[in-house]
Amino acid sequence: MLAYVIPFCLVVIGLALALNLVRLVKGPSLPDRILALDTLYINALALIVLFGIWLGSDLLFEAALLIAVMGFVGTVAAGKYLLRGDIID
Repeated sequence: MLAYVIPFCLVVIGLALALNLVRLVKGPSLPDRILALDTLYINALALIVLFGIWLGSDLLFEAALLIAVMGFVGTVAAGKYLLRGDIID
């Protein structure tokens, strides 16, 4: 069953990545673009985890964890820049 479900989920998440990329480029304002970037890294994270399940590789889960941490830090920094105009106080 997983032989059919995982490739289908990979295609669906790939489509979500493409739609997020469109919103990132086309977004009407800067907060919309930051939200699209945040969603883009979350979808990329899901894609990497699914690919790791499909291949049975533990290395991809560690890469997904690193991407999650760096994406969170990037989103916080971008949000702080929008609120205050400076990242470092």
